[in-house]
Amino acid sequence: MAPKMDVIKQKAIFWLSQTKPLLSGLVERCKEDKITVSAGHLAYVSLLSLVPFIMVFFSVLSAFPAFEGAREKLESFIFDNFVPHAGDMVQKYVAEFVGNASEMGAVSILFLVVVALLLISNVDKTLNRIWHVHSDRRPIFTFAIYWMVLTLGPMLIGSGLAISSYLVGLASYAEEYTPGITTAMLKAVPFLTSAGAFFILYMVVPNKTVRTKHALAGAVLATVLFELSKKGFALYVASFPSYQVIYGALAVVPLLFVWVYLSWIVVLLGAEFTVQVETLARANKREHEDERQGRDADSATSNRDTSAESE
Repeated sequence: MAPKMDVIKQKAIFWLSQTKPLLSGLVERCKEDKITVSAGHLAYVSLLSLVPFIMVFFSVLSAFPAFEGAREKLESFIFDNFVPHAGDMVQKYVAEFVGNASEMGAVSILFLVVVALLLISNVDKTLNRIWHVHSDRRPIFTFAIYWMVLTLGPMLIGSGLAISSYLVGLASYAEEYTPGITTAMLKAVPFLTSAGAFFILYMVVPNKTVRTKHALAGAVLATVLFELSKKGFALYVASFPSYQVIYGALAVVPLLFVWVYLSWIVVLLGAEFTVQVETLARANKREHEDERQGRDADSATSNRDTSAESE
């Protein structure tokens, strides 16, 4: 029992010793990469791409009969869980915009698709810049990846929502045997959905290999910050409604922009944290290798000295 406690104590001391370089390095990286500027750029592009992206998203989803009833559920899930407080109003306006966009001609729809791809392209470039890697993919290959994200993404999210609904249904069935399980499932689904999205983003988008545990660490941090941001933003909007007096009917516009900006801050912070964890892991690995090589060199020198004395 004592040796196990010693190991746990050593690991705890090690991780505590890593806290300061982790946080200081994270702050320096955020300053160096100017994530507040990048978040503002992505927020602007996101608002510009919002209607085209949602239009393409639901068009792909409606093309498959298996997801016929998933659109309303998916809309409600996204706006209720990812646009705090003003979700109903934003959903109403976006639905009107998407309805108007669906009546456009082929050339206009093609332009909207290009704008939607622009958002994916900017996210790709921003995250690769955080990882300090340059994309050497051919343009046609890059376009194929973006198009695959735009077309396969809705199907994956629709499948995930269907599975979540099925699990919640099972939980409701088991409610009489295990009280509170449905409530726990409903609370866990948004958290797990966010964590899964961040994890995939940090694993797939960078044009380099990212270790699973590092991407998972960044995803967990981003998810916690995202949930705290939702609660804080909703509390602020509910407690200080002066924005409605100033902006009137247009109040949803600055609210949406501020929330999208905060969301991108969280995404980029999670990415920076992932990179900083990778950097510390590499530094610790090099340090351990240097120590091992030093011990091997000392051991070899000691052996030579012993051999010389015996001769």
